[in-house]
Amino acid sequence: MNKNTFIGMLLIGAILIGFSVYNSKQFEKQQTYQMQQDSIAQARAMEYAKEMAAKAEAEGEAISAQTQKSQYAYTYRDSLLESAHKAPAEFYTLENNKIIAKYTTRGAQVYDVVVKDYYTHDSLALNLVRGGQSEFGVEFYTYQMLNTKNFTYQVASHTDSTIVMRLHFDEDSYVEHAYRLPADSYVVDFDLNLVNMDQYISQNATQFDVNWKMNIPRLEKGYDNERNYSTIDYRYPGDEVENLGLRRESASKEITTKVSWFAFQQQFFSAILRAKNDFTSGNLSYAFYKDGDPSGNLMQCHANMQVAYTPEANVVSMPFEFYYGPNHFKTLKQLDQEYEKIIPLGGWLVNWINRIVIIPTFGFLSRFISSYGLIILLMTIMLKIVISPFTIKSFASSAKMRVIKPEIDKINAKYPKQEDALKKQQAMQELYKASGVSMFGGCLPMLFQFPILFAMFRFFPASIELRQQSFLWVDDLSAYDSILELPFKIPLYGDHVSLFAILVALTMYFYSKSMLDQQGGDANMMPGMRAMQLYFMPIMMLFICNNLSSALSYYYMLSNLITMLLTWVIRKFFVDEKKIMDQIQANKAKAKTKPKSKFQQRLEAAAKAQQEMLKQQQAQQKKR
Repeated sequence: MNKNTFIGMLLIGAILIGFSVYNSKQFEKQQTYQMQQDSIAQARAMEYAKEMAAKAEAEGEAISAQTQKSQYAYTYRDSLLESAHKAPAEFYTLENNKIIAKYTTRGAQVYDVVVKDYYTHDSLALNLVRGGQSEFGVEFYTYQMLNTKNFTYQVASHTDSTIVMRLHFDEDSYVEHAYRLPADSYVVDFDLNLVNMDQYISQNATQFDVNWKMNIPRLEKGYDNERNYSTIDYRYPGDEVENLGLRRESASKEITTKVSWFAFQQQFFSAILRAKNDFTSGNLSYAFYKDGDPSGNLMQCHANMQVAYTPEANVVSMPFEFYYGPNHFKTLKQLDQEYEKIIPLGGWLVNWINRIVIIPTFGFLSRFISSYGLIILLMTIMLKIVISPFTIKSFASSAKMRVIKPEIDKINAKYPKQEDALKKQQAMQELYKASGVSMFGGCLPMLFQFPILFAMFRFFPASIELRQQSFLWVDDLSAYDSILELPFKIPLYGDHVSLFAILVALTMYFYSKSMLDQQGGDANMMPGMRAMQLYFMPIMMLFICNNLSSALSYYYMLSNLITMLLTWVIRKFFVDEKKIMDQIQANKAKAKTKPKSKFQQRLEAAAKAQQEMLKQQQAQQKKR
């Protein structure tokens, strides 16, 4: 054996001896700590068993020795984990002026959350998270797969705004859940800290699984509305917010790229979890409970997300934040995480109108006016004034069409044949030009009104400001109004009668009738078309509005009434049919003396060419 080999053997032996001594000390240290924790756990278990036995005795039940034996059977190799697995839960509370969050040491997770200053539709405290209806856990692999929800943590510190809970693997190694609730905030900061855990966690581990399953409770009056505006939202880093879809019974999404956060979204309240370093991938899903669920649940949400694990130091920290609160646009926007985009305000154009026009106007008026019914009235009037120039132009165009209708009938009688279609078109264009009629004049108000109509359709059911706000006979502008509860349910209609829905149908009927009278062409209209315009649309709106938010139905009713009033004012003061007729005759006289334009000459040449082509085709058909 040479010198180098001998020195190498000595070094290897020294390393092995040193490692053995170090390992023995660590083992003794862990054993001492485990014995202490086992004693504490045993005392707690005995105390818990006594409580359970007393309860069982009071209820006339007996716990068999076999049941007790299986209850405390070892399922984890580590005695500390086994003790933590069997230890009973304790509860601690964090509270500020926004929320009350109760935490359980079982899984070091939230147990119950009450959102202050809000109530359910039946005036109960608003529990966004109800006791026993939420399950949160972090999964990782040691010598076996562990989920933190299965263990009872020890509380290291607790104040009104903070709580720190730890799951020990030995005296110096533990998993820590640290929660902090700032003042005047719906956000709870959550740090998942792994302290000296590198010796326990598998060296091949690159990510942890974060599992959160939660039952969202029923909070609103109308099941359909509440369900239609509830879903799961998520956001890709630096990208738009997406959701799993609205108005579905269930949905799921496998995500293979990074996600900043996800939200279990109810119509007006949400529970959001954000990974400050992003989730790497995951799976999201939800399913709705049936109406009248005995547990009072609306939907079950489930998230199985992954976060990166990089053990670069003795302490590995994974920062998160929870949001438990209202879907209030301004509140969410102030958090600067794009949370406000979970509010369903429509597609890009409708969303833009809501964000830039409707919401700021609504917020401005609400600073001075306490009645939201009056605010909706003022907003409707303001919107009608904005589009009034186009409405005036539309009515003027309709009046001109009514004036020149006899001339149109003469042209139709003069050119009844198909081969004279081009002459007929030319004569019509000359008449329109002389009268100043625009074929698209009547479309302009609709082009502006439809996006606003859809914006309102999105805004009112999603606006938490209207929630539980009363007006006239309505007790909640965000839900349907009801003047009569039916003992049965009518398909597509419901089990109640909405007065606003009836008023919408009536105003739509009278509006349609006034438009038909104004056009003056209802005599030539097909009976089916007239019935469609007069009766079908009002009846359809009666069924649709019966279950819509009363604020939206109220807006539709106001819109119809104001449009009818505006129509009368325009016809009375802005449109003079005699003056229009005189102008048409004057324009005709000018047109006769005015030389034809090059366009008219080309049009006439095209008409002659088409007529010549038709004659040739007819001649060829006769020869055949």
